[in-house]
Amino acid sequence: MALPGALEQNPLLSDWIRFEGNRIVVHTGKVELGQGISTAIAMIAAEELDVPIEQLEIRTGSTAEGPNEFMTAGSMSVEGSGSAVRQACAEVRTYLVGIAAQRFGVDAASLVVEDGIIKHPATNDNIAYHDLVDGNLDITASGEATPKSHTEYRLIGKSTTRVDLRAKITGGQAYVQDSRPAGLTHGRIVRAPSNAYSLAGIDTSTVESMPGVLKVVVDGDFIGVVANSEISAIRAKQKLHGLVQWQVDPDARLPADIHRYLMENPGASLLVRDGTPTEDPLPERETGPDTISAIYKKPYHMHGSLGPSAALAEFSEGRLNISSHSQGPYVIRGAIAAALGMDPEDIVVEHAENAGCYGHNGADDAAMDAAMLARALPGVPVLLKWQREDEHAWEPYSPAMALRMEASLDDDGRVTHWNADIYSQTHSGRPIPHRSVSNLVAAWHKSNPVPRPEPRPGMGNHSGIHRNGDPYYEFPRRRIIKHLVKDQRVRTSSTRGLGAFGNVFAIESFMDELAHHAKMDPIAFRLRHLTDPRAIEVINRVRDMAAQYTPESRSGHRTGVGFGFARYKNRQTYAGVAMFVDVDEASLDIRLLHAAIAADAGQVIDRDGLTNQLEGGLIQASSWTLKEAVAFDEYASVSTDWDSYPILTFPEIPTVDVDIIDHPELPSMGAGEATQGPTPAAIANAVYDAVGIRLREIPFTTDRLRAAAFKE
Repeated sequence: MALPGALEQNPLLSDWIRFEGNRIVVHTGKVELGQGISTAIAMIAAEELDVPIEQLEIRTGSTAEGPNEFMTAGSMSVEGSGSAVRQACAEVRTYLVGIAAQRFGVDAASLVVEDGIIKHPATNDNIAYHDLVDGNLDITASGEATPKSHTEYRLIGKSTTRVDLRAKITGGQAYVQDSRPAGLTHGRIVRAPSNAYSLAGIDTSTVESMPGVLKVVVDGDFIGVVANSEISAIRAKQKLHGLVQWQVDPDARLPADIHRYLMENPGASLLVRDGTPTEDPLPERETGPDTISAIYKKPYHMHGSLGPSAALAEFSEGRLNISSHSQGPYVIRGAIAAALGMDPEDIVVEHAENAGCYGHNGADDAAMDAAMLARALPGVPVLLKWQREDEHAWEPYSPAMALRMEASLDDDGRVTHWNADIYSQTHSGRPIPHRSVSNLVAAWHKSNPVPRPEPRPGMGNHSGIHRNGDPYYEFPRRRIIKHLVKDQRVRTSSTRGLGAFGNVFAIESFMDELAHHAKMDPIAFRLRHLTDPRAIEVINRVRDMAAQYTPESRSGHRTGVGFGFARYKNRQTYAGVAMFVDVDEASLDIRLLHAAIAADAGQVIDRDGLTNQLEGGLIQASSWTLKEAVAFDEYASVSTDWDSYPILTFPEIPTVDVDIIDHPELPSMGAGEATQGPTPAAIANAVYDAVGIRLREIPFTTDRLRAAAFKE
């Protein structure tokens, strides 16, 4: 049997499973971001090994031990690491049962395993796993072991207690910020408003003499301070901010109208076929006699992690140890080594949790900042924390997008031609282990800077700009073009869903417009363009869920319901969303009332965890849709706090119902980003259902709704 990809790349079973006394340590190269991957992995391992989940310890993302699984991204953890852990545990169980059978002089098929004890029912012979193996299992996965059938499952598909919550709810050491090693020092960095600025001058003598300050580090445009207490570090940072002088590059002025700029300045344009960019000649647009078009717009968004980024680093005897909430410990190790001219083998990166995010926030940059400060003060651990303004100003943003949609209908109301032009900056700006270029801020700012790489069009299937840009519907003729804008004056990178958020918003809003143009029910219109029975079932389920909710009628208010659907990357989880909204006719305030989600993620591992992923994606996408947009002055973001970058508040969250279609006989599919795209379309379509106004530009503020009303 072929091994799962991650196990094939890391075939040594001891990289995955180790026995430490009575406990079983399960390693995964994926990391816990709050998404619940540790719990899902624990459930898979407990199921295959026939042990209580409490007997397991899950260790995530370390370059010192465990498998290298590159990056926790793309909703691939359960699919990738989950399948690898399942097979690795099946191999371990088969191997140990075989040893026990030899000891007992019986056939292995006659043995059973209960709570980690291998038993022979006929003779009552028994032996524990840990008595058969001393520490590591230095054997290679063969692919000959067969994991359990879904009909044998006891845990998988149900809900269990999260394995990562105890320290978080009891005030324990749950996050990297809680680290307290002996001799701990505290670091802060000082940066300009944006990369448009460079250092013109600074006098550090006043700060160097402040109480508690151990070191002021100035290396090119990189400025940092290390102190013996956190309050001393904060005071020193504030003082440095007042002393530093910046100069601005006038050529770095930002466009006044970003969406017009995107549509007028593509640096590369590629035809997308079946979700994959090609270098084929761009075809001419084809249309039919009944054609409509629309342009949809998405702003720059932040990850908006509630806890700013942080890292702990110590440099001693030429070796660097880093605790980081990076989503790719091996990747950031290589990137930092390249930027600092070190051997990657002299760096250890251990994952430590922080407030999670889906995508590339400031975690990797904080790790690099901590490494820079630690190298300047060898022998002591430095806990580097970004503050809110650092995170908001310097994290890589989700790119703004402009999406030009056009479709033609025949006399029966079927789509005959589909044209889409997708304009965006890069969604791929994560650090890379390369000596000549870097995506780390501190690497650009050093006195011997490492420049940024020039953005190149991603050519992977459903990656970056074009993720979910190719509709899942059956259209006879389609032309999808991705346009990469190479401008880097605003730093951008991957955020939850990448291009799928903007693409599905546009596709599903436009499908609603087409349905109304054809005078058809929006759900019936979608169904007539689908042949996949799983997609059809999800849409029917969410339609039935919506029919069970009746919004309260209030004088001066109008209510509406809208729908959105997508299959993430056209190969992962199916998700349908119905959203009920209330629109105040006087103020034009939009209020979310209720949401229904139907989803098919294949085999369900942790039902509660999957539900949380679907609900959380809807809530975050609702916040992006109604409130969030990065604002700029001429040269930099001015969204530096929660007042200038508002997010959805608890009273504004709708009630949510979730219906999960379980297919235990099928592989699990990634679900962390499944509701991200359908949600904004469902909200837009609900507003149209309520007041007959089309909203095509996110966020849907009161002013934007009022402006759209005047255009109608």
